[in-house]
Amino acid sequence: MPALIIGSGYGGAVTALRLAQAGIDCHIVEMGRDWTTPGSDGRIFTQTASPDQRGFWLRDRTKQPVSHFLGVSIDRNISKYTGILDAENMGAIHVYQGRGVGGGSLVNGGMAVTPKRSWFEQILPSVDANEMYNTFYPRANATLGVNNIDPAWFDSTEWYQFSRVGRKVAQRSGFATTFVPNVYDFNYMKQEAAGTVTKSALAGEVIFGNHHGKKSLPVTYLGQAAATGKVTISPLHRVTKVAPAAGSGYTVDIEQINETGGVVATKSVTADKVFFAAGSVGTSKLLVSMKAQGHLPNLAGAVGQEWGTNGNVMVARANHAWDTTGKNQSSIPTMGIDAWDTNGVFAEIAPFPAGAELWVSLYLAITKNPERASFQYNSSTGGVGLSWNQAQAQKSIDLAKVVFDKINKKEVTVYRSDMFGSNKVWNEGLTYHPLGGAVLNKATDNFGRLHGYPGLYVMDGALVPGNVGVNPFVTITALAERNIASIIASDL
Repeated sequence: MPALIIGSGYGGAVTALRLAQAGIDCHIVEMGRDWTTPGSDGRIFTQTASPDQRGFWLRDRTKQPVSHFLGVSIDRNISKYTGILDAENMGAIHVYQGRGVGGGSLVNGGMAVTPKRSWFEQILPSVDANEMYNTFYPRANATLGVNNIDPAWFDSTEWYQFSRVGRKVAQRSGFATTFVPNVYDFNYMKQEAAGTVTKSALAGEVIFGNHHGKKSLPVTYLGQAAATGKVTISPLHRVTKVAPAAGSGYTVDIEQINETGGVVATKSVTADKVFFAAGSVGTSKLLVSMKAQGHLPNLAGAVGQEWGTNGNVMVARANHAWDTTGKNQSSIPTMGIDAWDTNGVFAEIAPFPAGAELWVSLYLAITKNPERASFQYNSSTGGVGLSWNQAQAQKSIDLAKVVFDKINKKEVTVYRSDMFGSNKVWNEGLTYHPLGGAVLNKATDNFGRLHGYPGLYVMDGALVPGNVGVNPFVTITALAERNIASIIASDL
């Protein structure tokens, strides 16, 4: 086959669409399932408040990001299933990743943020920032269907009372706030609030999939790609080996799995070009494994290096009884506290759509944490581990603490210590934003071509070194747009 794409998240979806538009047939292999078939309850996706096995990837117990309430665990036993959200245990950290056709776009909050240009220029100095900000970020935003909430509606609707409280307390402590674009259709959300369409964001749907309103990749890039007739997707297929084929191209070994994770078939295909787009963790693990096992021995030493969490840390504050956050909360975040230039913190004012008034402000902070980790192959287990340790997250806590200590002092409020464990204020043991492991212009050339192996490419968040300062998917998309334009022009 001309082109095989490993993964159907942002990098893979961009690659598929642009190759197809250039007349090139391509095949996507996706480890997760295709989320189009309803279960016995008539729903495609599980409920946010009480997830069943559809919520988690091959786990026998849920692993909720907010895992406790009043100090008591809210996790519960489930049956193993190829569910939509993977809480992959990488030692000292759980990495949350989307599993299914559409990858991370299925499970994120849709915050479509373009990073500050000055920071982008620091982290990816080899990339022409003019080209990115004039051509590829606009192209990505347009194709992703990015839109903005109507500020007047935001200010008046009960569904964003929680955001307005977050804005008020931030500004009273001298921190700027900013509206954040999103791929959720805000016109649809207005209709939800009016009661004229089926609720999704206003029914709390987000981390386990949205039935309506959200322009995830199957609606945008993958939908357009499928319409060309030149893209085939194989869900529940997992790549186990990539190696040079006799003659030319690459042989790719694949396991087909069932919905309980069992292997039902093994396949081998040969492709002229192979695009790695399995996400920062998936791509890095596969490349490190192939190098260590001697299948791709000439990969650069930078493969597996410079991985980071995007400085992620979660925290919650208790508001006063008279400062209600609202029992009705949209699941789609639309505002952030922007203290990046002054404090190294960009904090998403996150919803907590529990359906009751809880006087809680929840935040996902992105911090300027310089700590990085590397992936290593374990020859005794055949697995790939990550060197990240808990102490490396302390920098994220320290940075976020300065901002939220100041808010608490001003408001005379306290941290909630009952939501991430018993007596635990900070949730630094997770990341939603894994980045790095095959960094651009180090592990690859300046357009994602893997050194030493013509026809092998990296197209995803593995290219971004550890921290982009905001929610990363628009940057991953724009970088993939830039790279595939060069690859089509030069290599195909």
